[in-house]
Amino acid sequence: MAGFSKKMRLLSAADFKRVFDAPDQRSVDNMFTLLARKNELGYSRLGMAITKKRLKRAVDRNYAKRIIRETFRAQQDEIVGVDVVVINRNGVAGAEKKALRNSLKKHWPRLAKRCAKS
Repeated sequence: MAGFSKKMRLLSAADFKRVFDAPDQRSVDNMFTLLARKNELGYSRLGMAITKKRLKRAVDRNYAKRIIRETFRAQQDEIVGVDVVVINRNGVAGAEKKALRNSLKKHWPRLAKRCAKS
């Protein structure tokens, strides 16, 4: 399985703003919204906007982030040259691990396919 080094993360506010302001692709369901924008780096980067409003407990937010990172690492080879921001939605609260994984397993190929076209 691929690693998740610091270079694979969106770290600065400017990086997040770039994706939020003009995403090339969007994938939405009841648990997550994924926004993606091409980059010129040759590898993908992940940013997460997991809000306290929808997941009150820190342990729940950390759990969601862990699953997002895990599924992103597994899909890194298919999604190349894209900055992705994952935003949680209301469906995440109280969802089981399997439901979160299944939701993300649908998003990543969708995003990879759409970004390959553009």
